[in-house]
Amino acid sequence: MKIVETYSHLNGEEYLLVHHSDIYKEIKKVISAVDASKCMTKKSREKTMHGKKLYNPRALNSEFRRLFREEGWHESRYSYYVTTNRQFIPELIPLQLKEQKKFLIDRGISEPIKSYKQTDFVKDRVAIEVQFGKYAFVAFDLFVKHLLFYSGDIINVGVEILPVKAMATDPSGGRLLSTGIAYFEGEVYNILRHGRSSPPVPLLIIGIAP
Repeated sequence: MKIVETYSHLNGEEYLLVHHSDIYKEIKKVISAVDASKCMTKKSREKTMHGKKLYNPRALNSEFRRLFREEGWHESRYSYYVTTNRQFIPELIPLQLKEQKKFLIDRGISEPIKSYKQTDFVKDRVAIEVQFGKYAFVAFDLFVKHLLFYSGDIINVGVEILPVKAMATDPSGGRLLSTGIAYFEGEVYNILRHGRSSPPVPLLIIGIAP
């Protein structure tokens, strides 16, 4: 596959170029090594294109996972305690997990609620999510997962890899991806619509195609 377009949010791409140029090269290497034609194994069940061969999101994700694992990327889990008291959050977030629990108990919360978020690929304080899913999954990546890992001091920048709109459509106008798959242009538009500082985490969004 190839990179068609990129969008740098809060200097995410610039950070990689300056501080982790080797990591950026590695990301490009993995993308170029993915053969999307081998992942066209899904038979559509949608009425408008029943039986048509489509790109299989699971197969694509599996190939990215295999290649990133070969380069030493690993999944990471960030555990934390939640609170609905806005005043507690600035002090709570920088604390270690055990300290978070004690902090909340000391403030009258007898049974603090523990939660976690997981991201597939982390290396040298860079997190990557490869997304061939529905729109909601990408929004969750951008506005929840990358942000939590950033505010929790696990990463310095998040990378989101998405198909561009053209990947969803063949030259004759038919579809090559299932209906409702998120695409690069639409998700970048969503970020721009929120304003230049939202979400408050440096991001590099990469649009790819076969």
